[in-house]
Amino acid sequence: MRRIDCHVHLVGDGSSGTGCWLRTPNPVRWLAARLLVRAAGLPLSAMKSGFDAAYLESLLQRVRESSLDAVVLLAMDLPYSDSGEALKGKASFYVPNDRVLELGAIHPEFIPACSIHPGRPDAMDELDKCIAGGAKVLKLLPNCHNVNCSDPCYIPFWDRMAKSGMAFLAHTGGEYTVPVLNKKYADPRVLRLPAERGVVTIAAHAAGRSGLFDSDYTAELIKMFDEYPSLYADNSALSTPNRWRTIKKILPSPVVRRILHGSDFPVTSGGFGPWLGRCLKWEDFRAAAKERNVFERDAMLKSAMGFPEETFTRLDGLLS
Repeated sequence: MRRIDCHVHLVGDGSSGTGCWLRTPNPVRWLAARLLVRAAGLPLSAMKSGFDAAYLESLLQRVRESSLDAVVLLAMDLPYSDSGEALKGKASFYVPNDRVLELGAIHPEFIPACSIHPGRPDAMDELDKCIAGGAKVLKLLPNCHNVNCSDPCYIPFWDRMAKSGMAFLAHTGGEYTVPVLNKKYADPRVLRLPAERGVVTIAAHAAGRSGLFDSDYTAELIKMFDEYPSLYADNSALSTPNRWRTIKKILPSPVVRRILHGSDFPVTSGGFGPWLGRCLKWEDFRAAAKERNVFERDAMLKSAMGFPEETFTRLDGLLS
């Protein structure tokens, strides 16, 4: 079974003709973008030109030098209004599906994940194209993309995904990196419909809080595990100072049997939060701090916190 990171972002500036773009319209997101660039192992000068190629090269190198076999590489669709109108001005970055499909066909380390708002006028056509192109996962941020995933009008969309075996990775909990359009869609209960239709549905970040004043939905998610056998969660970004509180809630058995490994790269994975919250021993924190490869560091931290090896290989079985 392959060791897989189920949550890795592709980011670009379109300088290589990729169609990607990145926008930092306010000081907070400008600072966040700079921190993510540094976390990706790139100099800040890369933001001025050639970011597409530099990011890809850094990403590939780190995956190949880690103990992982593959990563799920995420596209990023635009948000859409309830009437199906693209809201480009509400997006902070964009990664077209064609780009991740292209990279997935070239590099075996990449499992392509498309991103399609099911309310797009061309949603079904785009979904069929991505399935034919080799996409194994679909990624959305319901609260940022403005998607009520349990709207009955999306049943044909989820049924097509279920038939193809494509998994659904959905952001749950608060979010500050990209604009939020509808806070109530951070609740994992919005994922009931795809889970009911048999789609392997993965609640990213295990529905915990991102900020001090966010709602914490992890307890609701754990209750849903009993009701929906195709529902899972990932532990992405839980090594950060703001999300570590979720760790203790998802480690006990049988909850941990529903958890998949994810890093949320290029989000920084340092382990200070888990150590501060007594989820991590000091010696393990220090050992991970010496590892310069962010993928390997995150894997070390997750193992030291008590996540079993199955969290790394579980997605390979689900995609099979």
